[in-house]
Amino acid sequence: MPHRTAATSRRTVTKAAAATGLAALFGARAATPAGATTAGATTTDRATATARAATRLGPRTVDVSVASPALGRRAPLRLILPTGFDARPERTYPVLYLLHGAHDDHTSWTRETDIEAFTEGRDLIVAMPDAGPTGIPSAWRGGPDYETFQVREVPALLARDYRASGVRAVAGVSTGGYGAMAHAARHPGAFAAAASYSGILDTTAPGVPPLVDAIVARENLLPPSLWGNPILNAPTWRDFNPRARAAGLRGTPLYVSSGSGVVGGAGDWLPEALESALWPSAHGFTGALALLGVAVTTHFYTGGGHSWTYWRREFTASWPMLARALGVPE
Repeated sequence: MPHRTAATSRRTVTKAAAATGLAALFGARAATPAGATTAGATTTDRATATARAATRLGPRTVDVSVASPALGRRAPLRLILPTGFDARPERTYPVLYLLHGAHDDHTSWTRETDIEAFTEGRDLIVAMPDAGPTGIPSAWRGGPDYETFQVREVPALLARDYRASGVRAVAGVSTGGYGAMAHAARHPGAFAAAASYSGILDTTAPGVPPLVDAIVARENLLPPSLWGNPILNAPTWRDFNPRARAAGLRGTPLYVSSGSGVVGGAGDWLPEALESALWPSAHGFTGALALLGVAVTTHFYTGGGHSWTYWRREFTASWPMLARALGVPE
């Protein structure tokens, strides 16, 4: 997909996300970006998520403010509706979930790609839910439960208010790539396909727990507030680890891509170094799939950085698989 540009301060943070995440490992400090904002007055939370405010941003793009019991707050959700959605009230649609990465928000896919134009005429809903400032869509210890928000609350809301069918696929970048595989593995059958682009796919691989902790600390949050201590709370870390839950992916079409980063890279060393740090994690994950006999399409490429330059390309490469799972034109 071609690159779409828009000048925002959040964009600056997004492009620097790989660098700041890596810098945190070396003790560097940076200003914490503001968290995602929500619109509308507070309403009483119910057993299921409710939508109060919906803002049209274009002919097909809508921002929804969701009252989420799992998060204990309102959270943003960006939707791209099918062409002719309003004219066909009897029609239901499959949903492609696109998950954002660390230190970014639910606007990233529309800001960094041409996903609205790309899906024109393909008869599907694109859903881009909030995952918080870390972009790790998991259940936090005693805190927000982004997994329930994304896997249960948002689909229920879309089925009720936007005529979503039960057919879903999920894809994500970086920590969103983690989310795509973790969601599919921890909820077998919930998604018809899953794709990860530079995702964190083995959270207990050497060097990965400090990276995860650094992402959390980057947002001025205590690292143990996610899954606890990697050693003392090892069972929790394993439970949320896509590699450890790989058997749950059996029968789900999968796409995994990752670059070698610094090795064979072009010299853009910070994003390339972060990509290098995730290379063993991705290989460990796909190796576990192979041992289990779980099929996966992989694209491990030389060089590459932790950035949208590569993720746009990888989304396009994975699209035929996602389209088949969703039942829409390639």
